[in-house]
Amino acid sequence: MPKLTKRILDAAGARPTPYFLWCSDLKGFGVRIFPSGRRVYYADYRTAAGMRRRMSLGEHGKLTVDEARRLAITTLGDVIRGDDPIEERVTRRKSLTIAELCRRYLEAAGAGLVLGRGRKPKKATTLVSDRGRIEHHIVPLLGSRLVRDLTTAEVQRFVRDVQAGRTAKRYKTKARGMVLVEGGAGAAARTAGLLGGIMSYAIGEGVIALNPVRGVKRPADRKKDRRLSPEEYRALGRVLAEAEGDRESWQAVSSIQLLCLTGCRMREIANLRWTEVDFAGRCLRLDNTKEGRSIRPLGQAAVALLRQIEERRAGPYVLPATRGEGGFGGIPDAIERYSKRAGLPGIGAHTLRHSFASTAADLGCSDSTIGAMLGHAGHGVTSRYIHHLDAVLIMAADRVTTAMAGWLKDRYAERLEPAYPASRTVPLS
Repeated sequence: MPKLTKRILDAAGARPTPYFLWCSDLKGFGVRIFPSGRRVYYADYRTAAGMRRRMSLGEHGKLTVDEARRLAITTLGDVIRGDDPIEERVTRRKSLTIAELCRRYLEAAGAGLVLGRGRKPKKATTLVSDRGRIEHHIVPLLGSRLVRDLTTAEVQRFVRDVQAGRTAKRYKTKARGMVLVEGGAGAAARTAGLLGGIMSYAIGEGVIALNPVRGVKRPADRKKDRRLSPEEYRALGRVLAEAEGDRESWQAVSSIQLLCLTGCRMREIANLRWTEVDFAGRCLRLDNTKEGRSIRPLGQAAVALLRQIEERRAGPYVLPATRGEGGFGGIPDAIERYSKRAGLPGIGAHTLRHSFASTAADLGCSDSTIGAMLGHAGHGVTSRYIHHLDAVLIMAADRVTTAMAGWLKDRYAERLEPAYPASRTVPLS
């Protein structure tokens, strides 16, 4: 057999049964080819006691031939010095702490090797949330535990501790000022879900055989069903009008108005670029949302607001940062500040999104129409295949935004009456 190279490996076809190709240039270095076409590199050696070992080095694709060869040289060099690389690997895995496992998990996820929603690599924003839950909840309570020793009972206690607020704290950072870490049912449920994913990663890495999070009871997350009434919209609108008159940050005011009139998620508005605004098509063509690429219809009131903002255009973002580069990051503070002035404590960006959907339902829009306007999962066909939105969706967005714009401006708004006959199914495309 000649020296193992990429050309030799690419020319080797799959067979009904797995087989090895060994390198003539480096004894003990080879690759196993499976019937599926999968290729895994190995180092074959004998220990000082004469026992034969075959250690996997990694999969072709994740490793090149040259990278695998260097790993094999290192591994076989350890054998010459009297070590047993496989035994050392097993020992390291058995002594792995949860804190170290979490570090490896984040590294793998950052490299796109951990798949999330839709079997796609996790988004950067998701990784930020994961890192926060690891640093604030998992590591403080479980970080020193050995992964192999973690039990289901310990995980259940961990969930109860997070729910009870044992990890809650407040601290200052240079970049963001004050950060509040809260416990509660929602934090406990979501952190337990992340811990289950980390343990699944550990199973795939051969650290453990069973997932200790399986079977753990998670608290029911509190449903965010708060919605704004017309009177509350009017109160919020008056506060926003006063803020505009006082020449407060126009980004803060416009961000809340856009959330109200589009039903978008907070990050979708914060990161909205002008290239994603399609005035001719009366829609937003979002490149990177929670559900991937997404298209959202725009009512006339939303279009008018974007036209006003366009007069201030000074960069790629619809709402540019007040300091530095990037999109406007002050939406949570703006919502908290103006909602308190309006006598509406406890509302957030999700409240405005839920209110948009609820108003659409009050106007008689079907669930499928509302889902398409909000960009919910299951409506991806809307964003993938059509270039001009269905007139029904634009008409629905018009009715919702007309009502909301009227409330926000404290003037007569469209009466809430069914937009379509009850027997009619509103199409998506």
